[in-house]
Amino acid sequence: MGEKVVAGAFDLSDRQRYRKKLHQCLEALSGLLAERRFDRPRNLMGMEIELNLTGADAMPKMLNGQVLERIASHDFQTELGMFNLEVNIVPHHLSGRVLDQLAEELRTGLGYADRKAGEVDAGIMMIGILPTLGRDDMVRSNLSDVDRYALLNDQMLAARGESFSLDIEGVERLVATAGSITPEAACTSLQLHLQVTPERFADVWNAAQTVAAVQVALGANSPFLFGREVWRESRPPLFEQATDTRPPELRNQGVRPRTWFGEKWIGSVEELFEENLRYFPPLLPICDEEEPLRVLADGGVPQLKELVLHNGTVYRWNRPVYGIADGVPHLRVENRVLPAGPTVADVIANTALYYGLVRALAGESRPVWTRMPFSAAAENFETACRHGIEAELLWPRPGRSGGLTRVPVTKLVRDELLPLAAAGLDGWNIEPADRDHYLGIIEERCKRRTNGASWQADTYHRGREAGLDRAAALAAMTRRYGELMQGGDPVHSWPAGVPAP
Repeated sequence: MGEKVVAGAFDLSDRQRYRKKLHQCLEALSGLLAERRFDRPRNLMGMEIELNLTGADAMPKMLNGQVLERIASHDFQTELGMFNLEVNIVPHHLSGRVLDQLAEELRTGLGYADRKAGEVDAGIMMIGILPTLGRDDMVRSNLSDVDRYALLNDQMLAARGESFSLDIEGVERLVATAGSITPEAACTSLQLHLQVTPERFADVWNAAQTVAAVQVALGANSPFLFGREVWRESRPPLFEQATDTRPPELRNQGVRPRTWFGEKWIGSVEELFEENLRYFPPLLPICDEEEPLRVLADGGVPQLKELVLHNGTVYRWNRPVYGIADGVPHLRVENRVLPAGPTVADVIANTALYYGLVRALAGESRPVWTRMPFSAAAENFETACRHGIEAELLWPRPGRSGGLTRVPVTKLVRDELLPLAAAGLDGWNIEPADRDHYLGIIEERCKRRTNGASWQADTYHRGREAGLDRAAALAAMTRRYGELMQGGDPVHSWPAGVPAP
């Protein structure tokens, strides 16, 4: 959530008072927009990566407090589970050699963190869902020792009124229950931020929603969950179910889940914040002393802390973000679609594809989202999560005839989207050599039809064919993944299988 809160009970009036403050915040946001108080275009991007802690046996290590103490850097923070960390990369201007700069900073930072984790016999792993996590790891005692996580857990359980149910049917079916929100912690992601002006926000958000399925299909890296092979990118269904505060009766009534893709294209950023207030009850009704409308009337910039906190408990795959830097408010699109990993090279390739496509698509005279219904984008997202790089997506037919056709994502990317991404990166003035290198990684994934998820599944099944049982095959695959991740070569070049001893 990005906010420090103090655990405590709420009385019956807290939510009413908080709801009133939320509406004041929304009114203040509208005032800031009307007065054109937001930061000018600066081409700023940011990046966060959630990480897993593992031992030499590839099993999770519940040691993030000890590891963070040794890292001793504000760039690394806790995440929900004790086996998680998060690394934050400072904002960069999207221009020049930024892609290589990001790659170097990530290699340096992750290498340092891995060495420090080694002091307590742990290591850093970038992977969407750690394949060796077990159901027994998903208990409340393995939440990080941070007040806001305990409070969020208690409030979500209270809202639901019963245990969380997990039921994901893919290659295999996983059925489980959880007495806490700890299964959320199994989902580790790459989060990409882009600062945008209010005038451009809707186009950028719509573009990000359009390409979310493409991102997931090419970047899928989470095929296993609690020992079962489910979807190629299992984070979205897991996260939706692990945060679902609706009992079955409310779900049957059509009440929206707190993790969702959305339901329509937007025309302004206000629509998303207004949806948050209209559809989602507050989970953490903590009121700040600020009077946002008074601050605005006095010519100041309100913090809008209630709006920001509430927004942090609505888990959109492309989330609006309100922030203040150097006393000036700004807006960001936070893209939360991608899993972490497999390597730094893969992360930067995914980053290049996203920023290039968003720039190109948001600037089209006849944007793709005007030629396809929102329901098609939502269907594409689920299809991509289920099938990964083998997915076939709905996409507008070329030419004036209109309508949608279903096309393999690898063909769509190679024929249409890679040239668009290259043009978008040119629009950001990215160094051509870096553009070609990182988009070349995406092209090779498409040619070889290989990404993190397909490599994991292939290697696991080879282990089973060699006589390993399920747990041993998952552990062997995860150890091999860690070795190749450390090697740094992009995943499309990884040999499948575990070398013979």
